[in-house]
Amino acid sequence: MTMLDQPGTHKPRTQPDGRRDSEAFLIGLGMRVRDERKIRGLSRRLLSEMSGVSERYLAQLEAGTGNISIVLLRDIALSLGMKLKDLVSGEAHFRGETASVRGERIALVGLRGAGKSTLGFGLARALGIPFVELNDEIEKLSGLPVAEIFNLYGEDGYRRFEADALEAVTNRHVRVVLAVAGGIVADGDVYEALLGHFNTIWLKASPEDHMNRVRAQGDLRPMQGNPAAMRQLHKLLDERNADYARAHFSVDTSGSTHDVALEKLVCVIQRHILSA
Repeated sequence: MTMLDQPGTHKPRTQPDGRRDSEAFLIGLGMRVRDERKIRGLSRRLLSEMSGVSERYLAQLEAGTGNISIVLLRDIALSLGMKLKDLVSGEAHFRGETASVRGERIALVGLRGAGKSTLGFGLARALGIPFVELNDEIEKLSGLPVAEIFNLYGEDGYRRFEADALEAVTNRHVRVVLAVAGGIVADGDVYEALLGHFNTIWLKASPEDHMNRVRAQGDLRPMQGNPAAMRQLHKLLDERNADYARAHFSVDTSGSTHDVALEKLVCVIQRHILSA
């Protein structure tokens, strides 16, 4: 018997994205519970009543922060009409009803400069499916440029158009690559809809990569007259990382060329979505 085989010698593993194995497991479990609940048209309150698990605890579980007991998790699984082992393993999540609802809809999320537009276009071309920018759909729906929507209706008005545009894209496409604005995570309901109907992929990048890519696009606004720009970018990433981490998959594009990042992205799609 080796040291690794002996009881008490297990150490938490680290995932490629830097998360501890236990943390990644809880996040994945939370996503499965949330997705299976939504597939069945259950509100969190109704699932709470059915399972006997408090609504607050369900919210923590779905957010990936609730370390639930096996007994309570069994009650949730039974209330969802599932076997406990399927909920824990994720087999039903990627090969059952949830996968059929998401189909081959792919959404790229992440902060500005992550490469959502360029990589999204390349991915759609490689897969032979349409590429859609959600902001373009918002402009078509409203008849106004995005900047004008914010000027006239504020962020709340923009979020309403965003929700309507997302619903329209969902109803129109079974196979599509969708690039969404980085702030979509600010609206819980819209982000939940995105997670429920699309295979979401978080395009991660370092703050320096984000800034350099935005500048390379010819937009110098983040740097002009703002010496604290990088500090603010770090703060924004810190605030949104937990929400972006709720995406079904992640691809780190830091330091990668366009071709290398696209290859990583295609690999994730082929391994986890097209083969499901």
